[in-house]
Amino acid sequence: MKIPKSLPFIASSLAVVLLCTSFGALAQATVPVVPLENSPYGLAALWNGSDLVARTVLVLLLIMSAGSWYITVVKVLEQSKMLRHAKASQAFWSAATVEAGTQALAADSAFRFMADAAHNAVQKHDGLMGHIPVNDWLAMGIQRAVDRINSNAQQGLAFLATVGSISPFVGLFGTVWGIYHALTAIGISGQASIDKVAGPVGEALIMTAIGLAVAVPAVLAYNWLVRRNKAVMDEVRAFGSDLHAVVLGTIKA
Repeated sequence: MKIPKSLPFIASSLAVVLLCTSFGALAQATVPVVPLENSPYGLAALWNGSDLVARTVLVLLLIMSAGSWYITVVKVLEQSKMLRHAKASQAFWSAATVEAGTQALAADSAFRFMADAAHNAVQKHDGLMGHIPVNDWLAMGIQRAVDRINSNAQQGLAFLATVGSISPFVGLFGTVWGIYHALTAIGISGQASIDKVAGPVGEALIMTAIGLAVAVPAVLAYNWLVRRNKAVMDEVRAFGSDLHAVVLGTIKA
């Protein structure tokens, strides 16, 4: 039985959800429940008690998280669309002519883009370009189209890689900054009891947790999308290779 390519990503997501649920249940069993609006250790207290730097870190993490989720959804939809077009491109080979096969492809299909590139290469094989062998000129035109499709398919993945790499350190910076201010406040007040330390230090450590919460989905999404991109580009390159042979055979015939 063929294993779906999305299974590793789904399994990893379920594992994270189950792990978070287990820790949440353990925390509820060992820590008294305090209403969020009255809790001195929650996110609201962190925001209200933080300075401009800490709030900037929180906003940056929020932007990175929102951006990574947006790119993930958009790339999944784009890749799914290209895979559908790959299946539909089989109708191209059943057509009587290259022009008829091209018209059978969707107008926004990457495979239609390659077919049009091959047609344009044949039409523009004149002037100085006419000195280039038609085989090489046609291969160059199709390869340019493949490179353009690959470039578009890679868009957004660099952002996911960047978020996955730097967001833990951004959260750690917020933690260090929060602990510094907590220790400064303790030094000024001269009180280092647990009730004075737990709140500020706990709120600072939340920054690290938020950084990891931003990084983990971005890394999982990046690895999954790169694997799907490879499958998509394999279909694109295979079509381009076959297209080159068919168009070249049509010209020589």
